[in-house]
Amino acid sequence: MPLSEHEQRMLEQMERALYAEDPKFATALEGSGLRTYTRRRVYQAVAGFLVGIALLMAGMVAKQVWLSVVGFLVMLGCAVLAVTGWRKAPKPGEQAGGGAGHQARRQGRQRRSVMDRIEQRWQKRRDEQGGH
Repeated sequence: MPLSEHEQRMLEQMERALYAEDPKFATALEGSGLRTYTRRRVYQAVAGFLVGIALLMAGMVAKQVWLSVVGFLVMLGCAVLAVTGWRKAPKPGEQAGGGAGHQARRQGRQRRSVMDRIEQRWQKRRDEQGGH
């Protein structure tokens, strides 16, 4: 069941408050979600790779070249997914999006500007509601 508009606004307000009060904790929570997602993606890619091997072997046994080609393509696609997912996964204790120093600084500036805009909007809403 999807959240109502009011519930979504309340959730967004709680998220903003969490970022404002403890940005380190909020970032740590973000990283764990990303880490879980990428880990699951890598596991799925490994399972797909094994299915690709099975298709390749079945095509060889049945002397169906097209089935072997499909198996190889599945293996190739899953290997790419696994490698890209593994590289993107943050290490335990590392912030989400933390990579090279330059990249991390650039993302920090972007996050601050986004947070600044959100805070400005919040202040504007407070001022508008307080004026009524």
